[in-house]
Amino acid sequence: MKLDRLLARHRRMGRVAARRALAAGRVRVDGVIVRDREREVDRFRAVLLDEVVVQGTEQARYLMCHKPAGWLSATSDPVHRTVLDLIDAPAREELHLVGRLDRASTGLILLTNDGRWSKAVLSAANKVPKVYLVETAEPIAQGAAEAFAAGFWFPTEQAFTLPAKLEITGDRNARVTLEEGRYHQIKRMFKRIGNRVTSLHRIRIGELDLPADLPEGAWRELTPEQVRLVTRASARFPAADTCNSSTPPNPSAPGHAACPC
Repeated sequence: MKLDRLLARHRRMGRVAARRALAAGRVRVDGVIVRDREREVDRFRAVLLDEVVVQGTEQARYLMCHKPAGWLSATSDPVHRTVLDLIDAPAREELHLVGRLDRASTGLILLTNDGRWSKAVLSAANKVPKVYLVETAEPIAQGAAEAFAAGFWFPTEQAFTLPAKLEITGDRNARVTLEEGRYHQIKRMFKRIGNRVTSLHRIRIGELDLPADLPEGAWRELTPEQVRLVTRASARFPAADTCNSSTPPNPSAPGHAACPC
């Protein structure tokens, strides 16, 4: 929300009066005087007018979880156990998932209450890489890496996949790096080359690796440095102040990642 609108809404002072207060240097955001009425602020910013609190801060939270097989990437489900059921942190109902893994897949999954961050992580435009270990039913064919790099036409989405990196590590084993996350993308890509995925495990998002000491079903809070690692691999990732939404992302919206597994 723009700063002048926030002031007008919460102080009932009108947009003109809000802009005058800004111009006079009466407004602070996170302790710093701000005069820019176009400044975007979310609920994680403290806003004061004449030292009176207009908006207090809410703590942004970032978690990682080692998803086991058989758990649904959702916050609630009437039938299946969900990733959120693994989280015993306070106010867990405020968290949402940053992308998904299908029920049979395992590995690194992120949760947050910061919608601007998760939207940017999932946006294909920001090209945040995600790395997966894959096992297949049949030996991986020669030319598979070139096919993944060239991309595949998905008629359902009426789009080509972005170039993906396929590193063959064994007869039926590979490491796949994606910069997007279309629905069951990896399985669909292997199906195009006449193969079937039997196991999929995500080991990295951005530059954040799944810790070796985080067992299946366990979770922990991200450190500030780990939050930066998620996005540091993308030069196009926007600075925090340029993101203006704290609502969770819609995985079905154009440009946002669905379950790639």
